[in-house]
Amino acid sequence: MSKSTIATSAQLGTTLRKMVAVLQEERQALAGLDLEAIVGTGWDKESLCEDLEGTAPALVDPECRGLLEAARHMNEVNRQLRNLIAANVAARLDALTGGPQLYRLPGSRGAATVPPPYSYARRRG
Repeated sequence: MSKSTIATSAQLGTTLRKMVAVLQEERQALAGLDLEAIVGTGWDKESLCEDLEGTAPALVDPECRGLLEAARHMNEVNRQLRNLIAANVAARLDALTGGPQLYRLPGSRGAATVPPPYSYARRRG
């Protein structure tokens, strides 16, 4: 259930401006790899989404439509930035471990000679 009910286009516009501001903060947090700020903006986005839940589409005037498009675009850019960061981390982990072959199934082409999962537990008596 939503914390507050959006009943006017003005309230919707205010909420969408807050969302755009939070998305800008999230981008800055992602660029700075500021984990605390990333988590904080995640909570803020969740709260704003709860506020937006159940809002009547009839309240979307031209200004709100522009804010919605801006928020949608910013959210997509932030998603792509998160994915790039995750890919960079994966590449660095692969470099540290000698490549991604550690994640391949034993017996597959290029697999490392790593015992199957939980094989250590079976050795115990």
